[in-house]
Amino acid sequence: MTEPIDNKQSETNISTSATDAANTSAMSRALSANPRYYWFLMTYLVGLSAMGSFVNDMYSPALPAMVKFFGCTVSIGQLGLTMGMIGLGIGQIILGPVSDKYGRRPVLIASMSLFVVAAVVSIFSPTIHFFNLCRLFQGMGASGGYFLARTIPADVYSGRPLAKLMALIGAINGVAPASAPVIGGVTAEHFGWKGVFILLAAFAMIILLFSPRLKESLSASRRSAGSLISLFGGYRLLLANRRFMIHVCFKGTALGLLFSYISAAPFILQTHYGLSQTVYGLVIGFNALFVVSGSMLALKFHPLKKASVTGAALLGIGIVAQAFSLWHVHSLLLFEACMDLSLLGLGLIFSTTNTLAMNEGRQHAGEASAILGVSGYAVGAVVAPLVGMGNILHSTAIVFLSLTALVSIFALLTHRLSPDKNMY
Repeated sequence: MTEPIDNKQSETNISTSATDAANTSAMSRALSANPRYYWFLMTYLVGLSAMGSFVNDMYSPALPAMVKFFGCTVSIGQLGLTMGMIGLGIGQIILGPVSDKYGRRPVLIASMSLFVVAAVVSIFSPTIHFFNLCRLFQGMGASGGYFLARTIPADVYSGRPLAKLMALIGAINGVAPASAPVIGGVTAEHFGWKGVFILLAAFAMIILLFSPRLKESLSASRRSAGSLISLFGGYRLLLANRRFMIHVCFKGTALGLLFSYISAAPFILQTHYGLSQTVYGLVIGFNALFVVSGSMLALKFHPLKKASVTGAALLGIGIVAQAFSLWHVHSLLLFEACMDLSLLGLGLIFSTTNTLAMNEGRQHAGEASAILGVSGYAVGAVVAPLVGMGNILHSTAIVFLSLTALVSIFALLTHRLSPDKNMY
């Protein structure tokens, strides 16, 4: 009499276990079974996110030398930065829905492979225009790692735990913009600009070598159904989400300001102030530590959105002083002081807006991460050549002030939003 009941109970348990396994990703199970996997995950995500920085920051010290090598104008040379940003934007738009349908790991492997090929091919560029085309594909390859570093945490966490992981990744990833110009400057000075891209290809290969240990974060039951074309409809839902779009625009305009700084800094610090490529890299690396500090300080604010509003205030003070300095004072020390205050504010903004946007759009994490990433690169692609037009000190000051005005608007809109209860 009891045996059929036991068999029935056993079948129910098996069915429940199968359902749980389908609803829980391999990464979630790995995190539950082995707490140390969290640290591997965080380190790996830092490496992925670093690709977005390395693709521009590492070769920026070589820009003046490349302009001479190819015999082109400064604006044409800076188009390499623009093409990289366009590639990062296009790649994220395409790969977001693809990763929601097929999972995160296949997209990671394919995108890193594309980056390696594009970096190697760029070494043999006969003209600056061919090189800039290679930069487009480098950006598309790097975009996979860049947006997955935001998407994967949103697959397995929400609320404050998500904020903690995103802040840790943001803070540690400050090593990327801090170290990339240093490494790039030293490499370019000793091995030329081609050595920088050999190094970038090697970094992407290391990420590929460790990819088998990265578990899939998107369970089969949570993957998008339907045709791949229909999945792009998720963008429409996110674009109609006012809270999400305020966070996206806030992050995008702030990131655009960072890109304008990255684009202008080699010519201001090397050409105008006479720093060598190596010293330039050290200075930019030191400056990036202020972004790290801002990312970590963000967790001290309750509710979390206060961190981004405070960051916008610091940014406004720093940029107004910086614009005056660029136009009238011409002091390297004042330039650095104003930039460091501004970068501290940007660190607060980046960490907070990343978390708030991904928490708001986590039901469509791939598309949400893509929109968030594209916003900054869309602005960056426009402003990168603008800072090189005419007198670079004056044009940089104008671009800085214009973007800071936009950041202030979105900071005000964020201030007026009711805080998410999960983000206190």
